[in-house]
Amino acid sequence: MARKRIVVKIGSSLLTDQTRLTPRWGFMQRIMEDFALLRDQGYEVLLCSSGSVALGMKMMGVTPEEAGLRDKQASAACGMPLLLNAYKQIGHEYDLNIGQILVTLGDFEIHSRFLNTKNTLVRLLEAGIVPIINENDTITTEEIRVGDNDRLAAKVAQMVLAEHLIILTSVDGLYDQDPSNPDAKLVEEVQDVSQYLSVTEGVSTLGTGGMLTKLQAANMAQNSGCHTIIANGEADSPISSALFGERPRTICLAHSEPLATWHAWLSERLHIAGSIVIESSAADEIDAGERGVHREDVIRIEGSYSKGDVIHIYDEDGKERARGMSDFTSEETEILVRNVNMPVKQLLGYHSRAVLVESNNLTTLDERHLPWERPEPTEQPKFEPFPDEKR
Repeated sequence: MARKRIVVKIGSSLLTDQTRLTPRWGFMQRIMEDFALLRDQGYEVLLCSSGSVALGMKMMGVTPEEAGLRDKQASAACGMPLLLNAYKQIGHEYDLNIGQILVTLGDFEIHSRFLNTKNTLVRLLEAGIVPIINENDTITTEEIRVGDNDRLAAKVAQMVLAEHLIILTSVDGLYDQDPSNPDAKLVEEVQDVSQYLSVTEGVSTLGTGGMLTKLQAANMAQNSGCHTIIANGEADSPISSALFGERPRTICLAHSEPLATWHAWLSERLHIAGSIVIESSAADEIDAGERGVHREDVIRIEGSYSKGDVIHIYDEDGKERARGMSDFTSEETEILVRNVNMPVKQLLGYHSRAVLVESNNLTTLDERHLPWERPEPTEQPKFEPFPDEKR
């Protein structure tokens, strides 16, 4: 039996009058009415809603073009009560109760917090409450934020095992070229989102993502067995009409063999904590499922990461081959790599296997994962052992 669970993402440009920076009450009315319709048909709906920063800017006396980080954080604090109050007032007309969930990057990237957040969302759904989820913009900075609600919504869809992710935007869906071009054609169905990355440029005035982040979100969702629908929010019954195919839309089909939950969490990241480059022969053995990552495999460490962070693993040709949870910090990893013949206890002061990433905490990548924009590698030479060591 299919899961009748839907995650809906709505951007600031739909929720907020871009000139007055006030709620678009008529649009929100249609959304909540649609939620009630879907509830009566047995669906569970979660909402990832932007809008708090934009709504708070008017109170703070700033514009989207001039607002800095502190302005946006303060605007989020002012705008969130306005946004939630609007949802609550309208929801009351349809006997809909709402609950607010504010998340940060760590709630998705740290596994224990991921599970805690999931448990809260599921409990709200069991009680018939509509969870309204947003990034906690009052405390996040560029280094620790998700950055766009498209991928945030995809992580929520993965978290709650949703059947559909519906992204409402200002166009009918994905086009094969710039939609302002008269020759542009709507792409109704997508299996491989990588074919359309070249036509995804563009960012809205109030939003933080264009079509690229929507395709990234779709890729994350489809790897978890979730269909993604991208559709114009300016319609009657904006969610259900897109869900049931009653108007133009783009649907990105879920993979027929989705990743297991643990492997989806390992591979579908929102942030690169750090990475390592390993010998290609070792990468081939890891691909074959023969073992994890050993310290003698490592050529270079890039970035700083902590124990328990998921790191990206590249081969010598620069191809990302796997992602996995590190058993050591980047500093500890460097010590281990530079002293491959010395026991961990002697180097670090505690007993441990000298395996950087265990095979059961590792997932290999295939062609269905979109590539990351890899950070510029640091100028570090290949690790060479000390003269009395032989690798």
